[in-house]
Amino acid sequence: MSAPAAHDVTFRDATAADLDAIMALERASFPTDAWSENMMAEELVSPHGRYLVVERGDELLGYGGVRVVKGSHEGDIQTIAMAAASRGLGLGRTLLRALLDAGQDRGAREIFLEVRADNDVAHALYVSEGFVELGRRAHYYQPDDVDAIVMRCHLKPKENA
Repeated sequence: MSAPAAHDVTFRDATAADLDAIMALERASFPTDAWSENMMAEELVSPHGRYLVVERGDELLGYGGVRVVKGSHEGDIQTIAMAAASRGLGLGRTLLRALLDAGQDRGAREIFLEVRADNDVAHALYVSEGFVELGRRAHYYQPDDVDAIVMRCHLKPKENA
């Protein structure tokens, strides 16, 4: 697979029809602690979340989701994953920004997330997009026994909002 060019890539809302492709990427990206198919299926149809996929043609390159409960001013990035061959191209950053916009559109003023303490690339991305570390959850990711870094990003008010 060649690296996708920016003009070849589409970002769109995920649907239940994407579940199989999302789960294949989920298992490849998180082999020891992947979400179950039932959990992901519920997330895709939840009224509190918005999931996006990144694709080139019929090929899923990545996905991510944000959750904001109606009436809340807080949101959570639930997950973000990019196929190994699509990493380092800025697609994950674009997906993260789209999820932050989606959270803001749903009324969130701040977004939280957890990132594995051993995922330096993701951590650096989040810091570069305005997330700050709030603390750590020891031994959060099992069975790998890896801490979670809890992070928060304050969202800037949209102009003309």
